[in-house]
Amino acid sequence: MDTSRREFGWLGILRLGLVQTAIGAVVVLATSTLNRVMIVEFALPATVPGALVALHYAVQLVRPRFGHGSDVGGRRTRWILGGMALLAAGGTLASLATALLGSQPALALSLALLAYTLIGLGVGAAGTSLLVLLATEVAPERRAAAATVVWIMMIAGFAITSGVAGSFLDPFSPARLVAVVACASLLALGLAACAVLGIERPRPGRLAERAFARGTAGFGAALRQVWAESRTRRFTVFVFVSMLAYSAQELVLEPFGARVFGLTPGASAHLSGTMHAGAVAGMILVAIAASVLRIGTLRGWVVGGCIGSAAVLCALALGGMSGRGWPLVPAVFALGATTGAFAVAAIGSMMELAGTARDGREGVRMGLWGGAQAVAFAVGGLAGTAAMDLTRHLFALPGPAYACVFAAEAVLFIAAARVAHAIEWSPSPRSGDPFRAMVIGVRDAEASPK
Repeated sequence: MDTSRREFGWLGILRLGLVQTAIGAVVVLATSTLNRVMIVEFALPATVPGALVALHYAVQLVRPRFGHGSDVGGRRTRWILGGMALLAAGGTLASLATALLGSQPALALSLALLAYTLIGLGVGAAGTSLLVLLATEVAPERRAAAATVVWIMMIAGFAITSGVAGSFLDPFSPARLVAVVACASLLALGLAACAVLGIERPRPGRLAERAFARGTAGFGAALRQVWAESRTRRFTVFVFVSMLAYSAQELVLEPFGARVFGLTPGASAHLSGTMHAGAVAGMILVAIAASVLRIGTLRGWVVGGCIGSAAVLCALALGGMSGRGWPLVPAVFALGATTGAFAVAAIGSMMELAGTARDGREGVRMGLWGGAQAVAFAVGGLAGTAAMDLTRHLFALPGPAYACVFAAEAVLFIAAARVAHAIEWSPSPRSGDPFRAMVIGVRDAEASPK
Protein backbone atom coordinates (compact mmCIF):
# COMPACT_ATOMS: atom_id res chain seq x y z
CA MET A 1 0.00 0.00 0.00
CA ASP A 2 1.13 3.52 -0.74
CA THR A 3 1.56 5.03 2.68
CA SER A 4 3.06 8.22 1.32
CA ARG A 5 -0.34 9.63 0.37
CA ARG A 6 -3.30 11.23 2.07
CA GLU A 7 -1.51 13.14 4.77
CA PHE A 8 -3.46 16.39 4.75
CA GLY A 9 -6.56 16.46 6.90
CA TRP A 10 -9.02 19.31 7.12
CA LEU A 11 -6.62 21.43 9.17
CA GLY A 12 -3.96 21.15 6.47
CA ILE A 13 -6.51 22.04 3.79
CA LEU A 14 -7.60 25.10 5.78
CA ARG A 15 -4.00 26.19 6.21
CA LEU A 16 -3.40 26.06 2.47
CA GLY A 17 -6.70 27.87 2.02
CA LEU A 18 -5.19 30.73 4.00
CA VAL A 19 -2.47 30.97 1.36
CA GLN A 20 -5.18 31.39 -1.27
CA THR A 21 -6.76 34.06 0.93
CA ALA A 22 -3.41 35.87 1.00
CA ILE A 23 -3.06 35.64 -2.78
CA GLY A 24 -6.60 36.96 -3.26
CA ALA A 25 -5.97 39.84 -0.86
CA VAL A 26 -3.13 41.28 -2.95
CA VAL A 27 -4.69 40.48 -6.32
CA VAL A 28 -7.97 42.24 -5.53
CA LEU A 29 -6.11 45.42 -4.58
CA ALA A 30 -4.14 45.38 -7.83
CA THR A 31 -7.00 44.47 -10.18
CA SER A 32 -9.89 46.28 -8.50
CA THR A 33 -8.87 49.04 -6.08
CA LEU A 34 -5.93 50.38 -8.09
CA ASN A 35 -7.96 49.98 -11.27
CA ARG A 36 -10.63 52.27 -9.84
CA VAL A 37 -8.09 54.83 -8.62
CA MET A 38 -6.38 55.01 -12.01
CA ILE A 39 -9.68 55.61 -13.80
CA VAL A 40 -11.47 57.90 -11.34
CA GLU A 41 -8.86 59.80 -9.30
CA PHE A 42 -6.26 60.08 -12.08
CA ALA A 43 -8.64 60.12 -15.08
CA LEU A 44 -6.75 57.53 -17.10
CA PRO A 45 -8.49 55.76 -20.00
CA ALA A 46 -9.95 52.44 -18.86
CA THR A 47 -7.74 50.66 -21.38
CA VAL A 48 -4.62 51.47 -19.34
CA PRO A 49 -5.51 49.52 -16.19
CA GLY A 50 -7.22 46.96 -18.41
CA ALA A 51 -3.96 46.38 -20.27
CA LEU A 52 -2.05 46.08 -16.98
CA VAL A 53 -4.49 43.44 -15.69
CA ALA A 54 -4.17 41.60 -19.01
CA LEU A 55 -0.38 41.77 -18.61
CA HIS A 56 -0.51 40.05 -15.22
CA TYR A 57 -2.53 37.25 -16.81
CA ALA A 58 -0.23 36.97 -19.86
CA VAL A 59 2.85 36.66 -17.66
CA GLN A 60 1.32 33.55 -16.11
CA LEU A 61 2.14 31.64 -19.27
CA VAL A 62 5.33 30.76 -17.36
CA ARG A 63 3.31 28.65 -14.89
CA PRO A 64 4.53 25.35 -16.44
CA ARG A 65 8.14 26.43 -15.84
CA PHE A 66 7.36 27.19 -12.20
CA GLY A 67 5.60 23.86 -11.89
CA HIS A 68 8.63 22.06 -13.30
CA GLY A 69 10.87 23.91 -10.86
CA SER A 70 8.78 22.71 -7.92
CA ASP A 71 8.79 19.16 -9.35
CA VAL A 72 12.57 18.88 -9.34
CA GLY A 73 13.66 21.48 -6.81
CA GLY A 74 12.50 20.04 -3.52
CA ARG A 75 9.82 21.52 -1.26
CA ARG A 76 6.88 23.19 -2.97
CA THR A 77 6.41 25.52 -0.01
CA ARG A 78 9.59 27.34 -1.08
CA TRP A 79 7.92 28.18 -4.37
CA ILE A 80 4.78 29.28 -2.56
CA LEU A 81 6.72 31.66 -0.33
CA GLY A 82 8.89 32.90 -3.18
CA GLY A 83 5.78 33.59 -5.23
CA MET A 84 4.14 35.40 -2.34
CA ALA A 85 7.23 37.57 -1.89
CA LEU A 86 7.10 38.54 -5.58
CA LEU A 87 3.36 39.18 -5.30
CA ALA A 88 3.73 41.38 -2.22
CA ALA A 89 6.56 43.35 -3.87
CA GLY A 90 4.52 43.74 -7.04
CA GLY A 91 1.43 44.91 -5.17
CA THR A 92 3.41 47.50 -3.22
CA LEU A 93 5.20 48.71 -6.35
CA ALA A 94 1.87 48.95 -8.20
CA SER A 95 0.49 51.24 -5.49
CA LEU A 96 3.61 53.42 -5.69
CA ALA A 97 3.27 53.60 -9.48
CA THR A 98 -0.38 54.61 -9.12
CA ALA A 99 0.49 57.31 -6.60
CA LEU A 100 3.06 58.78 -9.00
CA LEU A 101 0.59 59.12 -11.87
CA GLY A 102 -0.30 62.67 -10.92
CA SER A 103 3.29 63.98 -10.79
CA GLN A 104 5.46 61.70 -12.96
CA PRO A 105 3.23 59.78 -15.38
CA ALA A 106 6.01 58.35 -17.57
CA LEU A 107 7.90 56.94 -14.58
CA ALA A 108 4.62 55.74 -13.07
CA LEU A 109 3.65 53.73 -16.15
CA SER A 110 7.11 52.19 -16.38
CA LEU A 111 6.91 51.12 -12.74
CA ALA A 112 3.39 49.82 -13.30
CA LEU A 113 4.59 47.55 -16.11
CA LEU A 114 7.23 46.09 -13.81
CA ALA A 115 4.78 45.82 -10.91
CA TYR A 116 2.11 43.91 -12.80
CA THR A 117 4.77 41.63 -14.26
CA LEU A 118 5.86 40.81 -10.71
CA ILE A 119 2.24 40.27 -9.70
CA GLY A 120 1.72 37.80 -12.53
CA LEU A 121 4.95 35.96 -11.71
CA GLY A 122 4.03 35.81 -8.03
CA VAL A 123 0.52 34.49 -8.64
CA GLY A 124 1.90 31.93 -11.09
CA ALA A 125 4.60 30.62 -8.76
CA ALA A 126 2.54 30.57 -5.55
CA GLY A 127 -0.77 29.49 -7.08
CA THR A 128 0.66 26.63 -9.14
CA SER A 129 2.67 25.12 -6.29
CA LEU A 130 -0.26 25.52 -3.90
CA LEU A 131 -2.59 23.53 -6.17
CA VAL A 132 0.05 20.87 -6.81
CA LEU A 133 0.59 20.47 -3.08
CA LEU A 134 -3.15 19.98 -2.61
CA ALA A 135 -3.30 17.59 -5.58
CA THR A 136 -0.54 15.34 -4.29
CA GLU A 137 -1.30 15.40 -0.56
CA VAL A 138 -5.11 15.38 -0.31
CA ALA A 139 -7.08 12.13 -0.43
CA PRO A 140 -9.08 11.71 -3.69
CA GLU A 141 -12.41 11.66 -1.87
CA ARG A 142 -11.64 15.05 -0.31
CA ARG A 143 -10.49 16.87 -3.43
CA ALA A 144 -13.87 18.40 -4.31
CA ALA A 145 -14.27 19.69 -0.76
CA ALA A 146 -10.66 20.92 -0.71
CA ALA A 147 -11.22 22.82 -3.95
CA THR A 148 -14.36 24.39 -2.46
CA VAL A 149 -12.57 25.43 0.73
CA VAL A 150 -9.66 26.97 -1.16
CA TRP A 151 -11.90 28.82 -3.64
CA ILE A 152 -14.23 30.19 -0.95
CA MET A 153 -11.26 31.33 1.11
CA MET A 154 -9.95 33.17 -1.94
CA ILE A 155 -13.31 34.92 -2.28
CA ALA A 156 -13.11 35.73 1.43
CA GLY A 157 -9.72 37.31 0.79
CA PHE A 158 -11.29 39.47 -1.92
CA ALA A 159 -14.18 40.56 0.29
CA ILE A 160 -12.28 41.18 3.54
CA THR A 161 -9.43 43.07 1.89
CA SER A 162 -11.75 45.23 -0.20
CA GLY A 163 -13.80 46.19 2.84
CA VAL A 164 -10.93 46.84 5.24
CA ALA A 165 -8.72 48.61 2.71
CA GLY A 166 -11.67 50.73 1.58
CA SER A 167 -12.27 51.94 5.13
CA PHE A 168 -8.61 52.97 5.53
CA LEU A 169 -8.38 54.72 2.15
CA ASP A 170 -10.77 57.53 3.14
CA PRO A 171 -9.93 60.38 3.00
CA PHE A 172 -7.99 59.47 -0.13
CA SER A 173 -4.43 60.58 -0.76
CA PRO A 174 -1.62 58.99 -2.81
CA ALA A 175 0.51 58.50 0.29
CA ARG A 176 -2.36 56.80 2.12
CA LEU A 177 -2.90 54.51 -0.89
CA VAL A 178 0.73 53.34 -0.82
CA ALA A 179 0.64 52.81 2.96
CA VAL A 180 -2.58 50.77 2.87
CA VAL A 181 -1.54 48.54 -0.04
CA ALA A 182 1.98 48.01 1.33
CA CYS A 183 0.62 47.01 4.76
CA ALA A 184 -1.93 44.66 3.19
CA SER A 185 0.77 43.07 1.02
CA LEU A 186 3.11 42.52 3.97
CA LEU A 187 0.30 41.08 6.08
CA ALA A 188 -0.63 38.71 3.23
CA LEU A 189 2.99 37.54 2.98
CA GLY A 190 3.13 36.97 6.73
CA LEU A 191 -0.17 35.06 6.69
CA ALA A 192 1.07 32.78 3.91
CA ALA A 193 4.37 32.16 5.71
CA CYS A 194 2.60 31.19 8.93
CA ALA A 195 0.16 28.97 7.02
CA VAL A 196 2.81 26.83 5.31
CA LEU A 197 5.29 26.68 8.19
CA GLY A 198 6.12 23.00 8.73
CA ILE A 199 3.19 21.77 6.62
CA GLU A 200 5.32 19.92 4.03
CA ARG A 201 7.43 17.03 5.27
CA PRO A 202 9.77 15.05 2.99
CA ARG A 203 8.72 11.47 2.28
CA PRO A 204 10.51 8.62 0.47
CA GLY A 205 7.90 8.31 -2.28
CA ARG A 206 8.05 11.99 -3.13
CA LEU A 207 11.85 11.97 -3.10
CA ALA A 208 11.89 9.06 -5.56
CA GLU A 209 9.53 10.87 -7.94
CA ARG A 210 11.52 14.10 -7.83
CA ALA A 211 14.84 12.30 -8.28
CA PHE A 212 13.37 10.62 -11.35
CA ALA A 213 12.11 13.99 -12.68
CA ARG A 214 15.53 15.58 -12.12
CA GLY A 215 17.41 12.79 -13.80
CA THR A 216 15.31 12.22 -16.91
CA ALA A 217 14.62 15.59 -18.54
CA GLY A 218 14.96 19.32 -18.46
CA PHE A 219 11.97 21.62 -18.67
CA GLY A 220 11.58 21.49 -22.45
CA ALA A 221 11.63 17.71 -22.53
CA ALA A 222 9.30 17.51 -19.53
CA LEU A 223 6.81 19.85 -21.20
CA ARG A 224 6.92 17.81 -24.44
CA GLN A 225 6.44 14.61 -22.47
CA VAL A 226 3.40 15.98 -20.68
CA TRP A 227 1.93 17.54 -23.83
CA ALA A 228 2.25 14.18 -25.61
CA GLU A 229 -0.40 12.77 -23.26
CA SER A 230 -3.80 13.01 -24.96
CA ARG A 231 -5.55 13.39 -21.61
CA THR A 232 -3.41 16.39 -20.67
CA ARG A 233 -3.92 18.06 -24.07
CA ARG A 234 -7.67 17.58 -23.97
CA PHE A 235 -7.94 18.87 -20.43
CA THR A 236 -5.87 21.93 -21.43
CA VAL A 237 -8.34 22.62 -24.24
CA PHE A 238 -11.23 22.13 -21.81
CA VAL A 239 -9.73 24.57 -19.29
CA PHE A 240 -9.20 27.22 -21.95
CA VAL A 241 -12.67 26.95 -23.53
CA SER A 242 -14.58 26.70 -20.25
CA MET A 243 -12.69 29.52 -18.55
CA LEU A 244 -13.12 31.67 -21.67
CA ALA A 245 -16.89 31.31 -21.28
CA TYR A 246 -16.67 31.71 -17.49
CA SER A 247 -14.65 34.93 -17.61
CA ALA A 248 -16.54 36.56 -20.48
CA GLN A 249 -19.76 36.98 -18.50
CA GLU A 250 -18.03 38.70 -15.55
CA LEU A 251 -17.76 42.08 -17.29
CA VAL A 252 -21.07 41.80 -19.17
CA LEU A 253 -23.56 41.14 -16.38
CA GLU A 254 -23.74 44.53 -14.66
CA PRO A 255 -24.01 46.55 -17.90
CA PHE A 256 -26.70 44.08 -19.01
CA GLY A 257 -28.75 44.78 -15.88
CA ALA A 258 -28.33 48.53 -16.33
CA ARG A 259 -29.05 48.83 -20.06
CA VAL A 260 -31.80 46.22 -20.43
CA PHE A 261 -33.49 46.30 -17.02
CA GLY A 262 -32.75 49.89 -15.98
CA LEU A 263 -30.91 49.00 -12.79
CA THR A 264 -29.14 51.73 -10.84
CA PRO A 265 -25.40 51.39 -10.05
CA GLY A 266 -26.26 50.15 -6.57
CA ALA A 267 -28.78 47.65 -7.88
CA SER A 268 -26.38 46.34 -10.52
CA ALA A 269 -23.68 45.92 -7.86
CA HIS A 270 -26.23 43.96 -5.82
CA LEU A 271 -26.75 41.80 -8.91
CA SER A 272 -23.06 40.84 -8.85
CA GLY A 273 -23.42 40.03 -5.16
CA THR A 274 -26.35 37.76 -6.00
CA MET A 275 -24.23 35.91 -8.54
CA HIS A 276 -21.37 35.47 -6.06
CA ALA A 277 -23.81 34.16 -3.45
CA GLY A 278 -25.06 31.66 -5.99
CA ALA A 279 -21.47 30.66 -6.78
CA VAL A 280 -20.75 29.91 -3.12
CA ALA A 281 -23.96 27.86 -2.92
CA GLY A 282 -22.95 25.88 -6.02
CA MET A 283 -19.48 25.23 -4.64
CA ILE A 284 -20.83 24.01 -1.32
CA LEU A 285 -23.32 21.78 -3.14
CA VAL A 286 -20.54 20.07 -5.10
CA ALA A 287 -18.36 19.70 -2.00
CA ILE A 288 -21.14 18.03 0.00
CA ALA A 289 -22.38 15.88 -2.88
CA ALA A 290 -19.00 14.69 -4.13
CA SER A 291 -16.99 14.50 -0.89
CA VAL A 292 -19.58 13.72 1.80
CA LEU A 293 -22.51 12.01 0.11
CA ARG A 294 -20.39 10.53 -2.71
CA ILE A 295 -22.98 11.48 -5.31
CA GLY A 296 -21.61 11.54 -8.84
CA THR A 297 -18.04 11.99 -10.04
CA LEU A 298 -15.97 15.11 -10.60
CA ARG A 299 -16.29 14.61 -14.35
CA GLY A 300 -20.06 14.37 -13.97
CA TRP A 301 -20.18 17.60 -11.98
CA VAL A 302 -17.90 19.34 -14.49
CA VAL A 303 -20.06 18.31 -17.44
CA GLY A 304 -23.28 19.04 -15.56
CA GLY A 305 -22.03 22.44 -14.43
CA CYS A 306 -21.09 23.39 -17.99
CA ILE A 307 -24.46 22.26 -19.37
CA GLY A 308 -26.32 24.01 -16.55
CA SER A 309 -24.37 27.21 -17.16
CA ALA A 310 -25.21 27.03 -20.86
CA ALA A 311 -28.91 26.57 -20.06
CA VAL A 312 -28.99 29.58 -17.72
CA LEU A 313 -27.12 31.72 -20.25
CA CYS A 314 -29.74 30.79 -22.86
CA ALA A 315 -32.39 31.86 -20.37
CA LEU A 316 -30.58 35.18 -19.88
CA ALA A 317 -30.52 35.60 -23.66
CA LEU A 318 -34.31 35.20 -23.65
CA GLY A 319 -34.45 37.68 -20.78
CA GLY A 320 -32.55 40.17 -22.89
CA MET A 321 -35.25 39.86 -25.55
CA SER A 322 -38.05 40.14 -22.96
CA GLY A 323 -36.71 43.09 -20.97
CA ARG A 324 -38.21 44.45 -17.75
CA GLY A 325 -40.51 42.19 -15.82
CA TRP A 326 -38.44 39.10 -16.56
CA PRO A 327 -37.14 37.32 -13.39
CA LEU A 328 -33.55 38.55 -13.62
CA VAL A 329 -32.40 38.03 -10.02
CA PRO A 330 -33.31 34.31 -9.78
CA ALA A 331 -31.65 33.69 -13.14
CA VAL A 332 -28.45 35.44 -12.02
CA PHE A 333 -28.41 33.40 -8.80
CA ALA A 334 -28.82 30.24 -10.90
CA LEU A 335 -25.95 31.35 -13.15
CA GLY A 336 -23.75 31.80 -10.10
CA ALA A 337 -24.73 28.37 -8.77
CA THR A 338 -24.03 26.54 -12.03
CA THR A 339 -20.76 28.34 -12.77
CA GLY A 340 -19.68 27.89 -9.14
CA ALA A 341 -20.40 24.16 -9.33
CA PHE A 342 -18.50 23.90 -12.60
CA ALA A 343 -15.54 25.95 -11.34
CA VAL A 344 -14.97 24.01 -8.14
CA ALA A 345 -15.44 20.68 -9.93
CA ALA A 346 -12.93 21.81 -12.56
CA ILE A 347 -10.36 22.71 -9.89
CA GLY A 348 -10.96 19.40 -8.15
CA SER A 349 -10.49 17.69 -11.50
CA MET A 350 -7.17 19.48 -12.02
CA MET A 351 -6.07 18.15 -8.65
CA GLU A 352 -7.29 14.64 -9.45
CA LEU A 353 -5.69 14.43 -12.90
CA ALA A 354 -2.42 15.94 -11.71
CA GLY A 355 -2.29 13.86 -8.54
CA THR A 356 -3.02 10.44 -10.07
CA ALA A 357 -0.12 10.53 -12.55
CA ARG A 358 2.55 10.27 -9.81
CA ASP A 359 5.50 10.51 -12.22
CA GLY A 360 7.17 13.65 -10.89
CA ARG A 361 5.47 15.87 -13.48
CA GLU A 362 2.50 17.09 -11.42
CA GLY A 363 3.78 20.66 -11.37
CA VAL A 364 4.22 20.83 -15.15
CA ARG A 365 0.65 19.59 -15.69
CA MET A 366 -0.83 21.98 -13.17
CA GLY A 367 1.23 24.84 -14.59
CA LEU A 368 0.04 24.04 -18.10
CA TRP A 369 -3.59 24.14 -17.00
CA GLY A 370 -3.04 27.26 -14.91
CA GLY A 371 -1.44 28.98 -17.89
CA ALA A 372 -4.41 28.05 -20.08
CA GLN A 373 -6.77 29.47 -17.45
CA ALA A 374 -4.82 32.73 -17.22
CA VAL A 375 -4.81 33.21 -20.99
CA ALA A 376 -8.54 32.43 -21.10
CA PHE A 377 -9.24 35.07 -18.45
CA ALA A 378 -7.20 37.65 -20.36
CA VAL A 379 -8.89 36.86 -23.66
CA GLY A 380 -12.34 36.36 -22.12
CA GLY A 381 -12.51 39.77 -20.50
CA LEU A 382 -11.45 41.46 -23.70
CA ALA A 383 -13.62 39.29 -25.96
CA GLY A 384 -16.72 39.73 -23.80
CA THR A 385 -16.58 43.51 -23.85
CA ALA A 386 -15.56 43.60 -27.54
CA ALA A 387 -18.48 41.33 -28.47
CA MET A 388 -20.79 43.57 -26.47
CA ASP A 389 -19.60 46.66 -28.35
CA LEU A 390 -19.82 44.91 -31.72
CA THR A 391 -23.36 43.63 -31.24
CA ARG A 392 -24.52 47.03 -30.01
CA HIS A 393 -23.52 48.42 -33.40
CA LEU A 394 -25.41 45.64 -35.18
CA PHE A 395 -28.66 45.98 -33.21
CA ALA A 396 -30.68 49.08 -32.45
CA LEU A 397 -31.80 47.80 -29.03
CA PRO A 398 -29.44 46.56 -26.30
CA GLY A 399 -31.51 43.43 -25.49
CA PRO A 400 -30.75 41.51 -28.69
CA ALA A 401 -27.10 42.55 -28.50
CA TYR A 402 -26.68 41.05 -25.03
CA ALA A 403 -28.72 38.02 -26.09
CA CYS A 404 -26.14 37.28 -28.80
CA VAL A 405 -23.28 37.56 -26.31
CA PHE A 406 -24.95 35.21 -23.80
CA ALA A 407 -25.79 32.74 -26.56
CA ALA A 408 -22.15 32.70 -27.70
CA GLU A 409 -21.03 31.99 -24.12
CA ALA A 410 -23.57 29.17 -23.91
CA VAL A 411 -22.09 27.62 -27.04
CA LEU A 412 -18.63 27.76 -25.45
CA PHE A 413 -19.90 25.98 -22.34
CA ILE A 414 -21.49 23.24 -24.45
CA ALA A 415 -18.22 22.82 -26.35
CA ALA A 416 -16.36 22.60 -23.02
CA ALA A 417 -18.81 19.94 -21.78
CA ARG A 418 -18.18 17.85 -24.90
CA VAL A 419 -14.41 18.06 -24.44
CA ALA A 420 -14.65 17.16 -20.74
CA HIS A 421 -16.91 14.19 -21.46
CA ALA A 422 -14.36 12.80 -23.96
CA ILE A 423 -11.44 12.89 -21.53
CA GLU A 424 -10.16 9.59 -20.16
CA TRP A 425 -10.47 10.60 -16.53
CA SER A 426 -8.76 7.96 -14.42
CA PRO A 427 -6.41 5.67 -16.32
CA SER A 428 -4.36 3.20 -14.35
CA PRO A 429 -1.08 4.86 -13.39
CA ARG A 430 0.71 1.55 -13.74
CA SER A 431 -0.13 0.96 -17.38
CA GLY A 432 1.25 2.37 -20.60
CA ASP A 433 4.35 4.15 -19.34
CA PRO A 434 7.25 1.95 -18.11
CA PHE A 435 9.09 4.96 -16.66
CA ARG A 436 6.04 5.95 -14.62
CA ALA A 437 5.64 2.35 -13.45
CA MET A 438 9.30 2.31 -12.40
CA VAL A 439 8.88 5.49 -10.33
CA ILE A 440 5.75 4.16 -8.63
CA GLY A 441 7.50 0.85 -7.92
CA VAL A 442 10.44 2.61 -6.28
CA ARG A 443 8.12 4.83 -4.26
CA ASP A 444 5.98 1.93 -3.04
CA ALA A 445 9.03 -0.15 -2.16
CA GLU A 446 10.53 2.67 -0.09
CA ALA A 447 7.23 3.53 1.58
CA SER A 448 6.25 -0.03 2.52
CA PRO A 449 6.99 -1.20 6.08
CA LYS A 450 10.13 -3.26 6.43
